[in-house]
Order: sequence, then structure tokens, then C-alpha cells
Amino acid sequence: MQVAKSVRRQGPAAAAENLYRRVARRLIEQIDKGIYRAGERVPSVRRLSEQWKVSIATVLEAYRLLENDGLLEARPQSGYYVRERAYPVPAEPDVSSPPGAPTTVNVIDVALRVLKTARRSEIVQLCLTTPHPEYLPVARLNRIAAAIARRDTGALHRYDFPPGLPALRQQIARRMLETGCEVAPDDIVITSGCQEAVTLCLRAVARPGDVIAVESPTYYGTLQTIESLGMKALEVPTHPRDGISLEALELALERHRVRACVLVPSFSNPLGACMPDDNRRRLVRLLAEQEIPLIEDDINGDLSFTAPRPKAVKAFDRKGLVLYCSSFSKTLSPGSRIGWTVPGRWRMQTEHLKYVSTMATPTLQQMVVEGFLAHGGYDRYLRGMRPVYAQNAERTIQAIARFFPSGTRVTKPTGGFVLWVELPPKVDAFEMNRRALERGIAIAPGPLFSAKQKYRHFIRLTFTVPWSERVEQALFTLGRLTHEMA
Repeated sequence: MQVAKSVRRQGPAAAAENLYRRVARRLIEQIDKGIYRAGERVPSVRRLSEQWKVSIATVLEAYRLLENDGLLEARPQSGYYVRERAYPVPAEPDVSSPPGAPTTVNVIDVALRVLKTARRSEIVQLCLTTPHPEYLPVARLNRIAAAIARRDTGALHRYDFPPGLPALRQQIARRMLETGCEVAPDDIVITSGCQEAVTLCLRAVARPGDVIAVESPTYYGTLQTIESLGMKALEVPTHPRDGISLEALELALERHRVRACVLVPSFSNPLGACMPDDNRRRLVRLLAEQEIPLIEDDINGDLSFTAPRPKAVKAFDRKGLVLYCSSFSKTLSPGSRIGWTVPGRWRMQTEHLKYVSTMATPTLQQMVVEGFLAHGGYDRYLRGMRPVYAQNAERTIQAIARFFPSGTRVTKPTGGFVLWVELPPKVDAFEMNRRALERGIAIAPGPLFSAKQKYRHFIRLTFTVPWSERVEQALFTLGRLTHEMA
């Protein structure tokens, strides 16, 4: 915890000799515990004098000491306030070093158990990557849905067979120009979310027993899909800012018979990494040389903190080997489950698999999203949300810097809404998750993001809920737990 420079400099013996220094130290402890937060007024000189049974002169001297050290600021005719403090930003985790051999995946049971517990309504959600309803254009979507229901009474009760609603596919084709991709509406297959898009694409290009290269750590939903299809995952070292190591991937392709890759090049989950354009070009060339398909999960691509959004890897694809997947679940409406894929040369297989799997994506939801896109509200909505998520990320990183032990590391994403936190080695993520839940806080333990359940002292935190005193207190509690366990 932080201690003012002047107080710390004196040492315990000297501090004991000066009553005002003891008062200052006690107030610092209350500030660090979150009793008084940045921008809040501390008790008046007279009130603190009465509370702590010390003279007004002693309190005044303590406040002046803390003002000199930059912890308090005096406002004329108002009193003393806690000053905003800049804490050293934690370092980023190192490049990951997963096992070098393909492995059978075993994460479904653990993931489902964690997620079921985390869904309780009273929990402070620092676990799920679902935007808070306050961040979604709910009222606008509801109005569009009501208008469609009045105008087209059969919309709720009919199929729009694969590839999906033509008007929606046209709007998505226009949206994809923002990613650098020129695709026709007929190239697009509508799915029930991005997860189904990735699953259909994996089924189209690979079979049980095949080896699938993934980032490490990677999204547990991808690992669950690989596990459910009877395939093996090959975890590849990944940089916390630039994404998968192309040198490590090239070496993996030489050593193993990789059937396909599943990657999240833009704001990956859980790292938040964003691959530079030059790396995207190199990735496409590397895989094209061996005719290896790439399933690109771009679900977070629109969540860049700044405009423009990153180009898709698909934009550099000239051979139809990139199967692009995305959805509106992280931006417009998680519950609508509107996703899509541009599966390149596997379009016919993907359409067929969609038909035999779930027949069709609900028509009304497709019409609602199409209506929202058609009236030009999507870009305006994104412009409003980008600074919100950027600020949430900065506040969460600052809270980690304030409350967690020295040596804690955290990623610095430029988009999305996840942070990957490396804790001291003695901290067990599953045990921390258990203790956090007892205190009403949900986190995601690091082993969920590895086929081998590595990353035992890592956790993933999200910033999808509005910043509040309750969220800040939850982060303070997690920091205190980390101190205890470390």
C-alpha cells in the first residue's frame, strides 16, 4: 500500500515522536483502503480533531504534510480533498511458452462450472465478456423490433434458410468494407453468434483427431469447440501485444501436421493482443504456402479504442483460405445471437452444416439487426462506446497498480474489454476464484485458457460493466486476496 514520502522517510521511530505524522499515516491507510477515494473530501480539520482526540493544530500539520506530498489538495472555502494519484503502470506479461506438442483438450467441465457460478445476479461481474445492458442500444433495438412485429406479423414464425436474410447479408457486406474486405452478400452465411460460425468452419475444414493451432493463452470457447469435435490443440507462444509469434508458428508447422489455425488477430481473448498489419500479411503468406486454412475470429474487431478499426486478416487473403467469423454479440445485442462467416472456398460446406445443425438463425433477430444497420446508427454507437471502454480499461489497470502486490503484471490492450493479469507465482487462480466468489466477485481463472490448463497464477478480468464504487471495491478486495495468498 502507498505511504506518503515524508512520512515514510522518517522511519517508525521518528514517526512515533511526531503526533501529526501518526495522524497523516493513519489517514493514508484509510485512503489506501478506499474509505476516501480520489476527488472526495476528507473530514474537516475540526471534525477529525474531535474524532481522533488530537488538537486542531496537529490535524492542520498532518493535512499540510499530505498536501506537500501530493496526496491531498486544499480547495479555498471547501476543505481538503484526496488528489488523483498516478501509480507506476505494471509491466506486461512475457511471451507465453506453452508445451510444444498437440494435446487433447479438457476444459469443458471446468469452464461450465466456473461460468454457472459466475452468473449469479448479486455477483460483481469481472468475469464475463458480455456488455452491460447500459452500454447497449436496447431502447432503439426494441423500437425496431416492435415496428417489425407490427408491420410483418409472420416474421417471428418463419425460417430464413441458410445463407440467411438477404437484406442483412447486404448490410454486413457493406460493413465489411471497414475491415478491408470486399465480399458479396452471397459470400456470407448468417450464424447463431460467432461461436457457431467458428464451429461450422472447423467442421468444414477438419476432422476428429486433426491438430488445430491456436494462440496461447486462447479463448476457452475455442478450446471447448476443439474438444467437442474430438480434435487436438497445438498451443503456440503468443506476445501480449502483437499476438501469435509467427516464428513459433512456422516452427510448429514444420514439426507437426497442422490441419488448420484458429486465431483472434484483433483484441484477442484473454490477452487483448492486436496483430500488426505486417504480421497479418506474413501470416497469410505462411499459411498459403502450405494450403493451411485460417479461421479468423474477429468478434472484437469493432471494439478498437480508437478509429479506424484494424484490418481483417481476410483483407490480405487471395486464395480463399481465410474463413472469417464475427458477430454483433459484443456490440449490439448478445441475446440476439446474430453472427456470420465468410468461409471462402468452404462456403457450400458451411451452408450445408448450418442447415443440418440448427436449420436457420431466427428471422426476427436478423431483421432487427438489419434495421439498425440500415439506418446508420452503428458507427455513431461505436464512436460513443470506444472512449467508455478505453476509460474502463485505464481505471482497471490503475486499480491493479494501486491494490495488487508489486510484481503483478497486466496487459495493455488497445481494444476489446479483457485484461490478462499475471499474479505472484504462489497464487493459485482456482483458489483465488473460490475466495473471490465467497466475497461476491467473479473472475476467470487462467487455466481455462489453456488446453493443458497452464497459467495457474494468471486470471482474466473484464471491464464490461460501468465503473462504480462497487467495482473499485471489488478490485481492492482482489488485491487484498492476492497479498494474502502471495
